[in-house]
Amino acid sequence: MKHTRPLALLAGYAALLAASCLHASEPIIQTNFTADPAPLVHDGVVYLYTSHDEDDSPPGMGKFLMRDWKCYSSTDMVNWTDHGTVASLATFPWADQKNDAWAPQVVARNGKFYLYAPISVQGWPKNVIAVAVADNPLGPFKDALGRPLIDKAEGYIDPTVFVDDDGQAYLYFGNPHLWYVKLNDDMVSYAGDIAMEPTKPENYQEGPWFYKRAGHYYMAYASTCCPEGIGYAMSDKPTGPWTYKGHIMPPDARATGNHPGIIDYKGGSYVFGFNFKLNFAITKQHHERRSVCVAKLDYLADGSIRELPWWEEASAVAQLGTLDPYRRVEGETICWSEGIKTAPTAQNGLCAYPTRDRAFIKVQGADLAGGATRFQASVAAAAAGAQIEIHLDQPDGPLAGICTIPDTGSSSNWKTVSCPLRSTAGVHDIFLVFDGIASASPRLDWWQVE
Repeated sequence: MKHTRPLALLAGYAALLAASCLHASEPIIQTNFTADPAPLVHDGVVYLYTSHDEDDSPPGMGKFLMRDWKCYSSTDMVNWTDHGTVASLATFPWADQKNDAWAPQVVARNGKFYLYAPISVQGWPKNVIAVAVADNPLGPFKDALGRPLIDKAEGYIDPTVFVDDDGQAYLYFGNPHLWYVKLNDDMVSYAGDIAMEPTKPENYQEGPWFYKRAGHYYMAYASTCCPEGIGYAMSDKPTGPWTYKGHIMPPDARATGNHPGIIDYKGGSYVFGFNFKLNFAITKQHHERRSVCVAKLDYLADGSIRELPWWEEASAVAQLGTLDPYRRVEGETICWSEGIKTAPTAQNGLCAYPTRDRAFIKVQGADLAGGATRFQASVAAAAAGAQIEIHLDQPDGPLAGICTIPDTGSSSNWKTVSCPLRSTAGVHDIFLVFDGIASASPRLDWWQVE
């Protein structure tokens, strides 16, 4: 039986999860269930593309309900801005529209952005790999071919694409085997035959992530089953042979799946994956409702990777720099939240909204410099009575101000409001706590301090 109250699903973990992002590698997205992380570094920004497990995914192993792909971005690795749906099954009208928007990856080349994703034409186990293209990393992505790039066959899932230094692009994919093909310069066609990799790494299951670093080629992947960890292999050539090196994260009983994504950013290396922590904070039943996590990655002198503990024990990622609250901060920019969802606006952006009283948004490491004295926000509400409390460092920490949200006529009619702040200098975590939401249905588009 499916749940009938999807808006309340992510509001029930307040007593089970810490509000701080500082203690462990908590899921970095809480407003949606996300999986299959595919990070892309472009022009100093990390764009994180994910698959999306619907709130009402039914209970049971393997009962996925996935219809679109999301994107989030960050410049400090802890505060992530939601950009909503950047592609969906509707992007490929020739595909099955009911389900199976599985693990994507986006690659930049020649001023274009190419999204590769496995979808179903006739349902499992016959999958295809589709490709869509956009002029910027946030889309809109459009079907590049009107047909599959890689036609249907069992196990043709989880594409990963890498453009080597000589300009040759490679597409790897597969479960339970590992296949590859060389892409042409246009990134939407390929040359030669699809080849099955004869040296499939030990414990390989699915979810490959192909990249190059310091002259070494790496193949990270979901390893063992089940439970699944993250394994990796190395090679001195883009097509192998691959030498199994071990686990990035060992298998863990809390995991029935995984999918790595690995990047270098601002002098550090990071691995993304997912766990089921938010799902199991709501219910003891297994639902395919996953949550993306990230951890710092260390390489040894020979290029091998130091093994990490599972997400729940991994150290939290340190913030890179600080957030500037004197510039517009999107309401959907979040380090941690409880009881918050996001939704599109009529202005083609996104907004954040609470699903219960005392719901909150946390942004980490905001530099209030010499002291802010005023809070300003773009808000909407269908009735009067709601307010935003501005707390420092904890959801019940020092109260810096209270901003009233007026009746703006509807939850899509925006008004800029402001309120005084108790002058506070220095770097603080800021918590925006919503109250009195019963009939107001308040929305937050953006905020800043003065």
